[in-house]
Parts: sequence; C-alpha cells; structure tokens
Amino acid sequence: MKKAPDPIDRHVGSRVRMQRILMKMSQEKLGEALGLTFQQVQKYEKGTNRIGASRLQQISKTLNVPPSFFFDGAPSTQPAGDGFAEESSSQYVVDFLSTAEGLHLNRAFARIKDPKVRKRVIDLISTLADQDEAAKAPDAGDPAAK
Repeated sequence: MKKAPDPIDRHVGSRVRMQRILMKMSQEKLGEALGLTFQQVQKYEKGTNRIGASRLQQISKTLNVPPSFFFDGAPSTQPAGDGFAEESSSQYVVDFLSTAEGLHLNRAFARIKDPKVRKRVIDLISTLADQDEAAKAPDAGDPAAK
C-alpha cells in the first residue's frame, strides 16, 4: 500500500511549483538547472519525493527566493484547534495560486489599474460562481422542490 505524501512535503512542493510558474520556467528548465530530470521535479512538486535541505537551497537560489519561502503558510503540525478553518482556507488559496489558471487570473487581475473595473470583475466572478453552485444544488431545476 502506498503511503500518502506528508502535508509539509506537499506544501513545499506546491510552493516550488507556484514560484516556478510565476517565473515562467518549465519543469524541464528547473530540472536542468538542478541536474535533475523533469520527472524528479514533478515528484518534488507533488510532494511524492521529499526535498532535502541542500536541494531546497539549490531550488531557492534557482527560483530567486529564500528557503523560508517554501514554508510560508505551511500546515501546522499541532492538533487542529480554533484556527482550523482559517488554516484550511489559506491552504485552498495556496493550492489555487499553484495552478496555471490561478496564476494567470492573478497576473491578469493585477494588471487592471481601475478600481471600479476590478470591482466589476469580482462581482462578475462572484455571480458566475453563485450560478454554478445553484446549478449543482440537488433540487436545482426540480419543480417539485419549489
């Protein structure tokens, strides 16, 4: 039976991926800079393979960030308490920003300078998300449920 990746390893890997994508660098280019295959970079980014300290130092230099960057927002190793919901929501944001769509959306949004236009974009996305949720509701479109 396969062991699931440690949450810290997954977080560090997702931060590597996020920074790599922000720098518009392919897995292959990062691998070349580190003397690795792109498959190994994939395993690091998924958290499947743990990144050692010296390798993390190499990655931080290549991606122009301090090693501590990879641990920002890392899941706590302490038992879940009052802050549990906040932690999982911040992880959701990190996970989203680690995707190509999240980064593209973030970059494009940041280029919009007019605050009114930014507000309208947020309103549009909120409306679309609400419509999507309503369409997925179990009683959506069921006349008997009304």
